[in-house]
Amino acid sequence: MYLRRITVNNFKNIRAAAADFSPKLNCITGMNGSGKTNLLDAIYYLSMSKSYFSNQDIYTITHDEENSAVTGDYSREDGTSEKIALSLSKEGEKCVKRNGKSYQRLADHIGLIPIVMVSPYDTCLINESGEERRKFLNAMISQTDREYLRRVQNYNQLLAQRNKLLKGNSVYPDLLETLSERLSYNASYIFEARRSFIKDFVPHVEKYYGQISGGSEVIGIDYKSDLERAPMEELLISSLERDKVLKYTSAGIHRDDLGFTMNGNPIRKVGSQGQQKSFLISLKLAQYSIFRDLHGKSPVLLLDDVFDKLDMNRVEYLLNLVASDYFGQIFITDSNKVRIGEILGKIDGDSKYIEVSGGVIL
Repeated sequence: MYLRRITVNNFKNIRAAAADFSPKLNCITGMNGSGKTNLLDAIYYLSMSKSYFSNQDIYTITHDEENSAVTGDYSREDGTSEKIALSLSKEGEKCVKRNGKSYQRLADHIGLIPIVMVSPYDTCLINESGEERRKFLNAMISQTDREYLRRVQNYNQLLAQRNKLLKGNSVYPDLLETLSERLSYNASYIFEARRSFIKDFVPHVEKYYGQISGGSEVIGIDYKSDLERAPMEELLISSLERDKVLKYTSAGIHRDDLGFTMNGNPIRKVGSQGQQKSFLISLKLAQYSIFRDLHGKSPVLLLDDVFDKLDMNRVEYLLNLVASDYFGQIFITDSNKVRIGEILGKIDGDSKYIEVSGGVIL
């Protein structure tokens, strides 16, 4: 399935725009701040019902407007179609419709249109806290396992209730026990899903990084979880007195993390900008491969400013890779018109060139 046409209204700096796309390659160019990344985010919204860059929908609405809307017309190879319509308001209302019918739960939409995005923002996966890496894990697994998304949502709600209870003047033992039991029930599922996913995921990352880098470095990914040493229920019992003092839950899958290494050392300390970017691209291409295998169809691939900080050998590899029949619909943004022209010149087949300026699609 590919995005045939998009209509955008009051989405970030794009007040009113529409564009038709190629089922294969779409190159989007424009100066920094022109809106090309915002266009990709609108496409991402149609798949994930949220922004790639912010957890708060209000920041995607044009600053002096009250509502925002994005509509996507999709086509399948068999000739059938899907229309996805998203609307947002500054009052916090969000509605996603599939072929004119609203979802009762937004989570039911996730996975219908698999999508993978590569962005300069991804450096947060290396340089910032474990929360960013958990969000990355959740976004990947929730597109392949709807029950996982439901469990994560339940876990986070229960965790907030337990922490609120711990912060209060009185800790009610029966209520605390109930919350701990329900937390444990969800935590075990999340832990097993994450561990299983990472086991399948890592070989793909290693393969892509080896190809991009020419095998010059060895990378690694380690899944770290408190549940590796004991079940959640036991962790909560053993940490109860400490939690009462700290006034929050100090053990559990909400502390999970991923360790990224290069030649046995933390990649954030030893990796150059180009090596780190190559690693991040490898993460996303691995995500793409897993989605493609599980769904039996090619996800939409968004490559935002992907060539910056890469040497020519790595750029050449990426160009050859995305030109292959393995990939479906691709969107590439770049502020360099010459480079975009070279990309289009090297790739045979269906393609589309789009220019964005001041939030307007030219």
